[in-house]
Amino acid sequence: MEAEEYALMARVEDTHWWYQGMARLTHALLHRFSQQPSRLLDAGCGTGGALANVLAEHPRRFGCDRSALALHACRARGLERIQQASLSELPHPDAVFDLVTCFDVLYERGVPDDLAALRELSRVLRPGGILLLRVPAHDWLRGNHDRTTHTARRYAVADLRRLFAAADLEMLHLTHANAGLFPFLAAKRWLEHLNPLAPAASDLTWEAGPLAALLRWLLTVEARVAAGPGLPFGLSLVAVGQKGSPA
Repeated sequence: MEAEEYALMARVEDTHWWYQGMARLTHALLHRFSQQPSRLLDAGCGTGGALANVLAEHPRRFGCDRSALALHACRARGLERIQQASLSELPHPDAVFDLVTCFDVLYERGVPDDLAALRELSRVLRPGGILLLRVPAHDWLRGNHDRTTHTARRYAVADLRRLFAAADLEMLHLTHANAGLFPFLAAKRWLEHLNPLAPAASDLTWEAGPLAALLRWLLTVEARVAAGPGLPFGLSLVAVGQKGSPA
């Protein structure tokens, strides 16, 4: 991810309507699948927004990220139990976490082997532990934002089912997210493809102004559906997996 993107994340992560909407979805899924306070790892914690906000109710929470810039932002928030590490080589022993979260990291070029990384996330989970994963959907939706975030891959439902099975994770729930924004972003990507020489730009620069409250409400409504029956389409995929018990 570009250094400018980390700086932008640190600036808007607590207040941007998109992050707040995703936090509501995370809360709804954790309420359904992992209600008890637990030992938690946010793998690829970025600038610490999730650890400081939606995951803050977990008293024993840890984070890691490969970016020193991201960890500097985490420390500025007062987060202490964080380490510099990649998803491919976590600095933790086997089976120590009840819950592992990984939000919009697995798809990056900094994760050259997504299956190996997912197996590493599974390794640090205790038997019966829960993994909550969010990734971007639909490879055809690549655009300028993907250039700033160093996107290596976007995912289909079948991709995640295959990866979870190979990593010894039972798929408990799989849903799309960001359905209401889907047609607008698809149109934006189409326009970007008409001008391939346009400079890379982050979607986070669009703060929506007076529309922010409406978009926040829309994502809040979607969160209830996504955490329940699920959404059949959207810009993101969110999966909940459980590590199997030892034989």
